[in-house]
Amino acid sequence: MASSPDALVITVSADGKVNAPSTESGNLQSQWSASRADAAKAGTTRLLYGDSTPYAAVSLGKQNTYVPKTGPDAVDDGNEGEYLRNQHLERIRVAVAKGVRALRDVGPPQKGSDTAPPPRKLGVETTASPHAAAVGALLATYQTNHFRTRGAAGSHAFECAAEQQGGKEIDIVPASDAKAEELLDTEDAIGGDVPLSWQTGTAYAEAQNLSRELAETPANLMTPTLFCERAQALFSGVAGTEVIVHDAAWAKSKGMGCFLSVTHGTDEPAKVLEVHYKYPGGGDDLPTIGLVGKGITFDTGGISIKPGLGMKLMKGDMMGAASGLATTLAIAKLGLRCNLVFVAPLTENMPGPSATKPGDIVKSMKGLTVEIDNTDAEGRLVLSDCLTYVSREHKPSTLITLSTLTGAIRIALGTVYTGAFVEDPSLWHELLAASKAENDRVWRMPLDDDYLYSISGASQPADLCNVGRPAGASAAAIFLKQFVEGLEDREKGVPARTRFAHLDLGGTMESDFDLPYQDKYCMTGRPTRLLIEWARRLAAAGGQGKTGKVATGEKRRRV
Repeated sequence: MASSPDALVITVSADGKVNAPSTESGNLQSQWSASRADAAKAGTTRLLYGDSTPYAAVSLGKQNTYVPKTGPDAVDDGNEGEYLRNQHLERIRVAVAKGVRALRDVGPPQKGSDTAPPPRKLGVETTASPHAAAVGALLATYQTNHFRTRGAAGSHAFECAAEQQGGKEIDIVPASDAKAEELLDTEDAIGGDVPLSWQTGTAYAEAQNLSRELAETPANLMTPTLFCERAQALFSGVAGTEVIVHDAAWAKSKGMGCFLSVTHGTDEPAKVLEVHYKYPGGGDDLPTIGLVGKGITFDTGGISIKPGLGMKLMKGDMMGAASGLATTLAIAKLGLRCNLVFVAPLTENMPGPSATKPGDIVKSMKGLTVEIDNTDAEGRLVLSDCLTYVSREHKPSTLITLSTLTGAIRIALGTVYTGAFVEDPSLWHELLAASKAENDRVWRMPLDDDYLYSISGASQPADLCNVGRPAGASAAAIFLKQFVEGLEDREKGVPARTRFAHLDLGGTMESDFDLPYQDKYCMTGRPTRLLIEWARRLAAAGGQGKTGKVATGEKRRRV
């Protein structure tokens, strides 16, 4: 390291052993013991002091060796080691995050209300998982201070340089002098060209923080045009990438009537952002991933206007686009062996004089007609045309939508689980394994043609209606499926060339509970880490159908 950290985060084992540098271990061990801290209780934190450096010591707690056989986290026989390792990884994330928050919040004294957040360097003891330690540390540094002009040091960074906002003034480094890519997770069973390390943990967390930042930015500062400009800046110089910005005229030339119907009420120019990543090393047998992220930069509901209370949250109705963009950037920077196309339909949904009205009928790129029963069900309209575009023209082997699509999913799952609507069993198990590894949880929901009755039929004036009840989240998911080309056709006996999943972020776009690395009532940036980890495993296995037990992590050893 070029210079020593200003402070360090260290962990404490369940037996009370302080994992500290050898030169300080005796002193810090004595301080921990004298504090009467309960090391068996996870998250117990003490501020200790070395000869010249403060330390935040946090207990990892006792490893629970019981493996559940019932419930949502039930573990199949033979997978006990994977479950216990995932539990251990989360304890590392939480412990390191607690230590970083403790040091961040007792930072340097305030020097005046106009002072930018002072730069600091915090070292982190990398424990058994440098990847998890880096994730926990960097997620814990994030704060939305971009628009504040006063407060305690570090809490305001309005009009400061980008590297001084959002906690980025805190430089998180490993306590070891080893290179980030050399600090490997010893228990990573996936491996491949990009094994888990401090470097991957940094990439995962920076991507999630980017997703958080984009979604927290108010709509007047994150229009479709500004979102695209930010994307162009982020991908500048990133190997294997290309950024294309389409306008409304292009969308019209493609016949994207559903997308364009949402744009009619706003004066802000609509855009369709398209980002490509091609593995720089080339190859004929690489998996091709398609991501489509909903990018409603502000959603009033249109003519079917939302209640005013809480409407400001709808600045985050582009979380799907934010997480998709951040995921794509991380995959490109890590150089994963895959190809990827990311598309985001970007517009505001406003009740202007030319806005689409309930009862209007539009024609989609697929050729299907859609009656717009409720203009506040606009997400599925903008996604539908882009699903057709990506599946028809780019033919990905796996296609995933990311969307704050329904309030119904929040009623069903709250803010804990992202709803995952998946038919293909291999894709579901891949997503589930990645979600457990990163504790970015998903719950499988039905993507079933039997829900078509609620959005189509002889009584409907068009092929489809954009609202279905009573199962609102499942009706929205089955609506989207109608626009994906390359799926299995059972009646014709045609196998699928594309696996499809829809992730509904309507509940998990923000959190209603605190974690050491996630503030309550703030944007989460999910499911960014889940998707990066899924792509890493897919790339390591060589694509769909080749994942087997190793790619889903089933051969991990017991911690």
